[in-house]
Amino acid sequence: MQIAKELQIHMEPVPMERFIPLSKGSEKRNIRIGQFGNLEVYVADPYSIALSKLDRGFDTDFDDLVFLVQRKLVTLEELERLMKNALPQAKKFDLDPDIPAHLQELKNRLK
Repeated sequence: MQIAKELQIHMEPVPMERFIPLSKGSEKRNIRIGQFGNLEVYVADPYSIALSKLDRGFDTDFDDLVFLVQRKLVTLEELERLMKNALPQAKKFDLDPDIPAHLQELKNRLK
């Protein structure tokens, strides 16, 4: 964060592992954006992002989820599998108990 401040780069760090259980291999699904001088930039695993947005379930989150699915950055099948794997840890991560309904809402919006 100190370097970002010095370089006047706006950053919003999100400790995703505090909000959702990260699936095995999530670090391998990070998307490299590029290298800018000594700074190498990645976007977090699209499935981790999608699971966190599915959990929150705001209208803007559904817009983002539709975008991710339509751009083939995530598939509904894999997102559903990851959601089901996360459910046993729901209390530990304070996942919304309505997350399966959120998945159904996403499916409805994709029709």
